[in-house]
This record gives sequence, C-alpha cells and structure tokens, in this order.
Amino acid sequence: MAAKRSSFWDWLLIGLACSATIALLLLIHTCALQPFSVPATSMEPSLLRGDYFFVNKSAYGYSRYSLPFSPHLFSGRIFAAPPRRGDIAVFRATRDERVDYVKRVVGLPGDRIQLKDGVLHVNGVAARRERLVDYDYARDARSVRVKHWRETLPDGASYEILDQEMPTTQEFRVPPESYFVLGDNRDNSFDSRFRDFGYVPTENLVGRVVLIFYSIGPGSQPHDGRIGLRPR
Repeated sequence: MAAKRSSFWDWLLIGLACSATIALLLLIHTCALQPFSVPATSMEPSLLRGDYFFVNKSAYGYSRYSLPFSPHLFSGRIFAAPPRRGDIAVFRATRDERVDYVKRVVGLPGDRIQLKDGVLHVNGVAARRERLVDYDYARDARSVRVKHWRETLPDGASYEILDQEMPTTQEFRVPPESYFVLGDNRDNSFDSRFRDFGYVPTENLVGRVVLIFYSIGPGSQPHDGRIGLRPR
C-alpha cells in the first residue's frame, strides 16, 4: 500500500499539538508540581539519597524562583502562604541562589530557636523526643549506626531524625520574612545553624515536598516501598 503524503494542514495540526503539550508541561512545571532529587544524606531518614520527589510549587505562592531560570521579573511572592513548622521545603539559600536545597522548616518569623544537648527548643519550649531503633546509613563508603529519634514540635508536627552528637547552639531569633531550617540528619547537615548558610528568605522558597515518585539505591537498585510515600 502506498504511503499518503502529509499535507501542510497535517503538519500544522501536529505542530500545534506539540506546542500545546509543551506549554501545558511548562505550566505544570512552573505553577503546580516540579520534580527534584536528593543527592546527599542530610535529610535521612525522611528523604534518602536517590529519592526523586515532587514539590508543590503553589503551597507557598510564587516568587521568581518558581520560574525557569529565575528571571528578575518581580520581587516578593504572589498568592503568598506561609510554611508550617515541620514542612519539608525546597528553597534557594542566600549563599548560592543557583542551587536548590531541601530541609525541614522548624522556625517561623519571630521564633526563638535553640538546640540544647541536641533537643530542639522553639520559643523556650522543648520538642518531645522518643528514642527509636538505631539507624544504619552509608557514609564515606561505610555503614554508620546512629541514634534514631521521633521528634515532635510543640505545635504537634512529628517526624524522625538522626542525632548522635547532640550539641548545644546559641539561641537564634528568626528575622521577619525569614525561616529557620534544619536537616533531619542533624550531624550531617549544613543548615541555618551555620552563619555561612543562615536563614531562608520568604522569597527564596520554591515549594513543599509532597510525594516520592521514584527511588534508587546503591548499585542502581530501586529502594523498596518508597514510591508513593508522602514524606513527613
């Protein structure tokens, strides 16, 4: 059977369909869900190295960091909504606004934050800690066994953390329009405790982590049971 030659109108329809598809994907990427991955261990056990997850970009409203290439089209946030304590958020740190980071929000504007012997205090109130079974994770090509806890903030947000060294820090007062973030792997996270990292400005928030859609472990083997998890 002879092949039928496509007409100009056929190619036009194909081009319009492709353009519409690209525009729809770009709209979803910009306004709704954006995929990210975890290259490090600073958020274990909540997020593992090799997790791929979606971020809800509408959760906190939109800033220039919601747009591809972060153009300087406007400042501040549109349809702004504040994070809640305990949210896992993706953001741009002021130290390097080209890089996306993922950490847990523990301090809101005006909060006083301090760790005393490893216990997180929010406005003078200690978070509850419950000891869990020790946790093994890979660090520097070897397995490390560390203390594993369930931490519950004074307002009820609850999640798991790793903390072996249990240090004491200064008290931090979170500035207006800023947030204090920590990694769940407290001994191996560069976060708001460090001067070179600092607080996260409202404008730098990208969105809230909502769903793990894929996870690959050592040796390129998928992590069992992680697809579809909603990190807490």
